[in-house]
Amino acid sequence: MPKAIPVLAGILGAGLAGNGVFMLAAPEAWYFAVPGVTTTGPFNQHFLRDIGLIFVLIGSGFAYGAARPGQRSLLWTLGAVWLSGHALFHFWEVAVGICGPEVLPRDFPSVTLPALIALALSVWSFRHADHR
Repeated sequence: MPKAIPVLAGILGAGLAGNGVFMLAAPEAWYFAVPGVTTTGPFNQHFLRDIGLIFVLIGSGFAYGAARPGQRSLLWTLGAVWLSGHALFHFWEVAVGICGPEVLPRDFPSVTLPALIALALSVWSFRHADHR
């Protein structure tokens, strides 16, 4: 299993970075392609590209951490913090009535699941880090 962990982190990183590149290269296409995004507000190219940069950065951190064990705890934890905050924000929107609970299953594969995977990777990296 331990050898599979960096592979999982690399896959997560590639997916996150790929999403970010899509947001940067074709923000309008991304806006209309991702289910539910159009219900969150009007298209804003600048905002989407800002978030695209974040996804590229976080994805790169997971990929780099997969190859560099000495850096992974920090990189994966930083990514997990942002992804978890993003997922919690989606739950908060439901809790305060901004959107209905039907959005949670729709958003799970692209919002909540990556956050859960990132958290698990972060915990694993701390447990297996060289704490000298």
